[in-house]
Amino acid sequence: MRRISEVNMSNRQFIAFDKAYAELSSFQVEGGISEYHLMVHVTDATLSFSAQLDVLFTAYDTLQKGTLKGAQSVFKRFFLSDAANQAALLKKMTSQSSDGAVSMVQQAPLNGTKVALWCYLMEGATGRMCSDGMYEVQHGAYRELWSMGNLIRTANSESQTRLLFDDYVQKLNEQGLTLAGNCMRTWLFVKDIDHNYSGVVRARNQVFQTQNLTPDTHFIASTGIGGGNPQLDSLVQLDAFAVDGLQPDQIHFLYARTHLNPTYEYGVSFERGTYVDYGDRRKVYISGTASINNKGEIMYTGDVCKQAVRMIENVEMLLKEAACTYNDVDQMVIYLRDPADYQVVKEIYQQRFSAIPKVIVNASVCRPGWLIEMECMATKSLSNPSFANF
Repeated sequence: MRRISEVNMSNRQFIAFDKAYAELSSFQVEGGISEYHLMVHVTDATLSFSAQLDVLFTAYDTLQKGTLKGAQSVFKRFFLSDAANQAALLKKMTSQSSDGAVSMVQQAPLNGTKVALWCYLMEGATGRMCSDGMYEVQHGAYRELWSMGNLIRTANSESQTRLLFDDYVQKLNEQGLTLAGNCMRTWLFVKDIDHNYSGVVRARNQVFQTQNLTPDTHFIASTGIGGGNPQLDSLVQLDAFAVDGLQPDQIHFLYARTHLNPTYEYGVSFERGTYVDYGDRRKVYISGTASINNKGEIMYTGDVCKQAVRMIENVEMLLKEAACTYNDVDQMVIYLRDPADYQVVKEIYQQRFSAIPKVIVNASVCRPGWLIEMECMATKSLSNPSFANF
């Protein structure tokens, strides 16, 4: 597949292919670890799923032989329109080609296609698949462990969430790590979230209490959002990653209390955002954020445009607390409850964030009144001799 055109805007690129395009952000360090976030989108919605996968993988492979030569995939997330019918073929293709952790979730891309890809890559690191299914990446003094696509079959969302976290805690402990000390980010994808989220919340709260994750200590940056998986009786999917080698004073939590309230005030347990300082960079993880005020109330009920503006402002305040702006953002995932809102939301994002890699998908937020939610990651240059470089 040849490139049709390419636009390079400093650390961000837009690359057009036949029937696909890619958005790429980079944080490049000479002699150090370089990082890339890649979003690949199919543009021909009339193609079959297998044909769309071919287009997507061909674009990805072309980039890995060119622009991304030398960079290895750490993590891929595939956004699918129909996981039950699509996962088997995708698993076959990723088992043949993937060199990192893989997550797949039913959250249909809202451009009308069947699949989109978010990929995080590093250059200069070494990776391997561990026997416990986690993908390990070593860079300098640090080790990351990515645990993706975790599912379990039990009676309800509460028991599934509890067992998923119990299993993850055990895996971390076997690696010499803890949930409280090392886990930086989680994602919980919940089928029929309007009915099943309360069970997820109860289980997570209970597990966190046993792991010294409380309002008096801290929680973990997280997204809890509607999302399907190919197993019909699995209601919850857990994705997570942890970092080994960090000292407690490298990890900081974000609150933006002028705009947001602590999550425990309305009975849930996650941090609004987390940032981690390394010697040469600051890594920021913004949790799923919606149109909410500092009393925990939904803002602008029924108006997706006003909700989007407030949500973007909330994220901006979280970034500001980490001394970052949207110029530092590497990627965005935007979740829409109602696909009919896609065009107006797409226009808002194109006007404000046209160069940032992003994907807009169909997924219900954890409260029915929230019409839109977003998450993002950011990276900022830092020079801090107190810590080892990334």
